[in-house]
Amino acid sequence: MSKLIRDFSVTAAFAGFLTFLIGISVSSVLVIQAARGLGADVAEISSWFWALGIGIGSAGLLLSWRFKYPVATSWSTAGLALIIAVAEGYQLAEAIAAFLICGALTAVLGFLGVFQRLLTSIPQALTSAMLAGVLLKFGIGLFADLQNHWSFILSLLAIYIVAKRFSPRYSLVITVIAGVMLSCFMLNFSLSALDWHPTTPVWVQPEFTWAALLGLALPLFVINMASQYLPGIAMIQNYGYKPHVNGLIGWTGLIQTLLAPFGAFSVNIAAISAAISLDEQVHPESSKRYIAGMVCGLCYIIMGLFAATLTQLLLAFPSLFIATLAGIALLATISHNIVLAFQDVQHRDAALMTFLFSASGVQFFGIGSAFWGLLFGLSVYWIFKLKFK
Repeated sequence: MSKLIRDFSVTAAFAGFLTFLIGISVSSVLVIQAARGLGADVAEISSWFWALGIGIGSAGLLLSWRFKYPVATSWSTAGLALIIAVAEGYQLAEAIAAFLICGALTAVLGFLGVFQRLLTSIPQALTSAMLAGVLLKFGIGLFADLQNHWSFILSLLAIYIVAKRFSPRYSLVITVIAGVMLSCFMLNFSLSALDWHPTTPVWVQPEFTWAALLGLALPLFVINMASQYLPGIAMIQNYGYKPHVNGLIGWTGLIQTLLAPFGAFSVNIAAISAAISLDEQVHPESSKRYIAGMVCGLCYIIMGLFAATLTQLLLAFPSLFIATLAGIALLATISHNIVLAFQDVQHRDAALMTFLFSASGVQFFGIGSAFWGLLFGLSVYWIFKLKFK
């Protein structure tokens, strides 16, 4: 406990909260849509948020504390898209069984160390290019929105730049506070009365079918590995940490398995939002940034306990505020990964292909561009590496 107190910092706590806020704000509505598509009622939808909050929060909190680097956890937005797309073909009980099987497969893969061996064979230049490509849309989106909302975005950007110049460690904290204040005057932001009450979890008996196994469990497993674990673990690695790959995948998969009957469709390592907890703006000493991961986990747990209330609160923030904040918070991460991707001349062609493919946003078989960009970049890498006599 004394070490936690010594390592605690306001900037790390803010980074953890930002990671949480950005992680859920974009896709909270999709969780509701996916659950409704499977026939869930209001109580069961609240149970989904309870299970996701408790599972994701516990994983992030405990893994960050155990490994002493920020482990941001989240649900899979790509997985949600899959569930929404196929929801009409399954009953809720069948989908719950698919979530359980997906979690069990993830746990087995993690604890056996298969993913660890795969990750070590990929050059860092390509994983950095993949991450830079995936995050690029947030940076571009920040400036693309200037056309319609220039006053708010320029004001927040100016505050961030000045804060970064004179107080880089607290620049994001200052930007968040200023953003909330500006939203009250420049955006349509109003907060209605909140109804605070604990969430009651609802158990749904899993119904195992071959159709749900092949049509939902296995595709969800592949999507989570490609869109969450691969970029998420690469993100941790690219900031100088040595991720405990087996433990990260194994424990998150096990927690998903245990909470699947209550609606935990995925408990994964975060990819995009995780960058906010890893950057040097969190704390100049990398050994103390784990506090951000713990605070992020704590926020998820509170969300789970008061799921309906906190979701109402977070969805009250204007979408422009969330999008602008995400773009600003990820600027440093985008530049960091671009530098790592293109500093090695030998890998530059493969890195460029990976970067552009990942940034394209294309999808094949329900799997996002990050996976396919890395796969294409690896092909280019091996072509240039081959030696012909």
